[in-house]
Amino acid sequence: MRTLLNIIWLIFAGIELAIAYAIAGIICCLLIVTIPFGIASFRMANYVLWPFGRAVIDKPTAGAFSTLGNIIWVIFAGWWLALGHIITGIMLCFTIIGIPLGIANFKMIPLALLPLGKQIVSTRGSEFGYRPA
Repeated sequence: MRTLLNIIWLIFAGIELAIAYAIAGIICCLLIVTIPFGIASFRMANYVLWPFGRAVIDKPTAGAFSTLGNIIWVIFAGWWLALGHIITGIMLCFTIIGIPLGIANFKMIPLALLPLGKQIVSTRGSEFGYRPA
């Protein structure tokens, strides 16, 4: 079921959102100071291409710098990526088949706004210390 949802997601939302994250990552990598934002953006682009079967958890080593970085991220890139998730989520919810995908889009909004200090893990096992509920 995850694979089917991921394929449908890739066609109707994943490619467009991944391109948006990749553009944000390229822009962030132009300056040396914003390279961590670019790396986080590329990591999120990978996640939005194939999200089902993975989860986002808080990174235990995140500190005050990730909070400060998230504030800067929201101002410059996070809000328009979150807006992309909102628009795509609303459009996907117009059909019965798209409702689970729209809900998944809405669940990605916090990640789009505050990506630093987060870690993407697989939900298939206990790797990275993550155990699905």
